[in-house]
Amino acid sequence: MLELLIGLAVISVMSAVALPSFMQSYRMYQLNDAANQVAGVLKFTHYEAIRTNAPALTPLNAQVLARPAGTFIFTDSNNSGNVQPTEKQALFPGAVTLVPSGVVPNTAGLAGLVGVPALTNISPTNGFVAFDHRGATAPPAVSVLYIGNTAFPRLGNRAVVVLPTGSIQIWSTDSTGAWSRSN
Repeated sequence: MLELLIGLAVISVMSAVALPSFMQSYRMYQLNDAANQVAGVLKFTHYEAIRTNAPALTPLNAQVLARPAGTFIFTDSNNSGNVQPTEKQALFPGAVTLVPSGVVPNTAGLAGLVGVPALTNISPTNGFVAFDHRGATAPPAVSVLYIGNTAFPRLGNRAVVVLPTGSIQIWSTDSTGAWSRSN
């Protein structure tokens, strides 16, 4: 019985030491996964606009909507402004969500690294990125969507940058605002 208690005590101490590190890694994974999902929806919308030869007057949108269940980003294939069950989408419940540029440190530094004087911030509640029949953004702009964990801001942020050509980049920052390209 004494051996069993000692074994449980050792396991408890090891778990107590390892759990915070595991939880931080898990939260970091959630943040990176959300950025990859946003990039995936944007890439799908980009290719879908080319495939369907989206007319210039009604380009294909990747739409962002904030709802009580969380924030949606989806390919608005019928330009209705509402998410349909058949549209490619990503939902971010909980603390990982799209965040406004005002809470992200060093956004000017990110613009400099991308090579532009300023980035067009996409609203985290009702913004969109539109692609024309060539897959270029309509209107041409360097757009950015920021992703963060509102419960744990020390994990940093992710930025999904959409260039005028339709190319998509993922950037990450730590809590100090030092940006690095993730892909």
